Amino acid sequence: MAPARNISWLAVACLVAHAAAAPTRNNERAANITDYTSLVRMFIGTVKGGHVFPGATTPNGMVKAGMDTDSPERQAGYDGNLTYKATGFSQLHDSGTGGGASLSNFKLWPYADCADFSTCHTSLSSRKVGRQVLPDGSSPDRASPGYFASNLSTGIQVELTSTRRTAVHRYTFPPNTPSPRILIDVGNDGMNSCTKPSLTIDPVTGRVKGGGNFQASFGPGRYNAFFCADFRGEGYNTGPPTQYGAYSGDYASANTTALSQLGQLGREYGSLSTFKPNPSGTTSIIARVGISLISVDQACSNAEQEVPDFNFEGTHQANRELWNELLGRIAVDTTGVDEETVALFYSSLYRTHIVPADYTGENPKWKSNEPYFDSLYCNWDTYRTLYPVYALHDPLTFARVSAGLIDIWRNEGWLPECRGATVQQYIQGGSNSDPILGEFFVKYGDYAAKLGISVDDLYKSLVQDAENQPTNWDLQGRQTNLWKQYGYLPTDIYEQGGTNTRQVSRALEYAYNDFNIAQVAKLLNKTEDAAKYHGRAANFAKNWNPAVSIEGHNGMMQPLLKNGSFGFTDPRHCSIHDPTHSTCYLDAGNHDGFYEDSPLVYSQYVPHDTAKLIELQGGVDEFVSRLDFIFEQGYFDATNEPSQQMPFMYNYANQPSKTTLRAREVIGSTFNTSINGLPGNDDSGAMGSFVVSLMLGLYPVPGTRQLLLSSPWFSKVSFFNPLFNKTTTISTTGFEGNPAPGATGNIFVKSVTVDGKAWKSACYLDWDVFSVGSSVVLELTDDASATCGMGSDALPPSLSTGGFT
Repeated sequence: MAPARNISWLAVACLVAHAAAAPTRNNERAANITDYTSLVRMFIGTVKGGHVFPGATTPNGMVKAGMDTDSPERQAGYDGNLTYKATGFSQLHDSGTGGGASLSNFKLWPYADCADFSTCHTSLSSRKVGRQVLPDGSSPDRASPGYFASNLSTGIQVELTSTRRTAVHRYTFPPNTPSPRILIDVGNDGMNSCTKPSLTIDPVTGRVKGGGNFQASFGPGRYNAFFCADFRGEGYNTGPPTQYGAYSGDYASANTTALSQLGQLGREYGSLSTFKPNPSGTTSIIARVGISLISVDQACSNAEQEVPDFNFEGTHQANRELWNELLGRIAVDTTGVDEETVALFYSSLYRTHIVPADYTGENPKWKSNEPYFDSLYCNWDTYRTLYPVYALHDPLTFARVSAGLIDIWRNEGWLPECRGATVQQYIQGGSNSDPILGEFFVKYGDYAAKLGISVDDLYKSLVQDAENQPTNWDLQGRQTNLWKQYGYLPTDIYEQGGTNTRQVSRALEYAYNDFNIAQVAKLLNKTEDAAKYHGRAANFAKNWNPAVSIEGHNGMMQPLLKNGSFGFTDPRHCSIHDPTHSTCYLDAGNHDGFYEDSPLVYSQYVPHDTAKLIELQGGVDEFVSRLDFIFEQGYFDATNEPSQQMPFMYNYANQPSKTTLRAREVIGSTFNTSINGLPGNDDSGAMGSFVVSLMLGLYPVPGTRQLLLSSPWFSKVSFFNPLFNKTTTISTTGFEGNPAPGATGNIFVKSVTVDGKAWKSACYLDWDVFSVGSSVVLELTDDASATCGMGSDALPPSLSTGGFT
């Protein structure tokens, strides 16, 4: 049991909800928008590997009710390509991930046309059908936040909505359907991995309950999940099911009430129920499906508490209101901006709140009064921009995620890095809960107690990552022994306890992890610790080999041996120019030192000390030339997070106009509102938060109080913070809209004022601007020679220049 707190999370939620509804600063909105949800394009990234979930969920909801298809890329269940058939409508999904096809548990499936109960095809492969393509060839699928709908080729209309732990389905059958039927599939999750299936049918109430054990998507573990489904006719009384039975394989056995009554006819299991049609009108059947990761009984309780009245429209409207309030906290003025630009912004902001998922009360591994968030798939993707975006508008969720991370440390001994369905998954980089907690504490440390966070436990959890080595660093913690001994990870030392790969990219992550710990230590007046971890944060420079070059650009991050000599990895490795076409994935054979991006890109990735990079590269001119080379030769890769800060790095070289041009170039060439409008996986909302940052002209340096600055895509943006109950506005003078990609105009920041006073820099803002509720005015110009300013602190701070010490 977690230690008691002085304030309950319910009290915190009420406090913030009250602030959100307060009539004070919240009314000072910039927007001329009345319905934010209408601007969200739900199908962005639902083809060609985007793996975006377009179904129904609440903000950060556990339940994600959506369509499953037979696409080979069904990580989110759905594929927008109409050549793929629908296989069911399941209750749990992730969004924007790689790995195996996660979750997709407990598919429901409606039948209108099987003539006899015993001849209904129940197996996934035999029951699947296409979608009812519209006359113009377009998709029948429709969605908005909290709602999904489609029409099947059988003439059945499907609609889905949800609460946090309960899905509500509405199946509307064709006129004169004599025997509407609904199947519940227990066995077919995304990877068809179910073992220990269970199912019972109550022939009087029609309630179906069950569960199973399933394989995790990106790790070796398994998890349990359970459901509880009830059915009601909409506008009429269906009464008990007229037929019912369990099925195995492709055969349903009438009047059976449990799987134990069936023989083993295959690896597919579930139930089939037939209902009385509406005698006086359209037959619509509501299915209410509660979900739990603890027990069947809890799944039933969740459904009964969250949707007691089977009211589809009421549930949908309540869901939509949650999304409208949340999205409206960042309110943009649409004057002079085309609708697609506004839609791209709010669609991206929406995707930042699909995951992580709030599984509070659904953690089967230990009892706790603390929040529990899951689908952290993975922190390596999301710490850079997703949580800093939360910091701007959703501090309660940020605090609850942080509390959940700390509670995992209390009970498992390590802060989580990658996690799904309560299962530890594979680590990609460092211990990247560290920069998430660093980001939280640097910005909300003064409010930690009020938000239910134990500061002592927060710091202890960070130190555990930094000082102790786990038995398996592939799943938790870091390879700290070598890091502490050498200040890098020698590539020729092979330790037991994890995969000896990615030694350079992991070392860079470790340095940044330690920087974040130093930031927290400094705020806690732990002077010695702050100096120690700031010192370790500078270790990134040990991997810098000045003798390696590419196209005249000298110096590169390279692998190091235990004797201090360098190995060699081609700077093009893992890029589109790699002659070996390597993927640099997690495989044990990857001994070149890097993960998912090239040495050239990682040689720019030191968020906390760009000034030192400039020095290592020979000065500002070479630094800028190298950045230009990376962009112009195609080494920049928006799909891989180590690249993402690059557009804003020109600010450190006092050339913010290049930041503006590059940031706008990335949006124009890489992101749009079409179904293939992402360059790859959405990475659990990391791409969405990246777009939000680019379009706001605010790129965070996590674990600091600085946000790198460029011009926003809107004349005015308001940020409402419900914890502070304050609104910060960033407005512009000289805004003339957004020029076409590659064109210029009044898009460069000439000067900045904060509350009417000249600000020290045109290249970054401090967090104080947002914590006190300020009025920021950016003077825009078409003069591309604009600089950060003249003062000694006009350039963004770096570790080596004393900016953080």
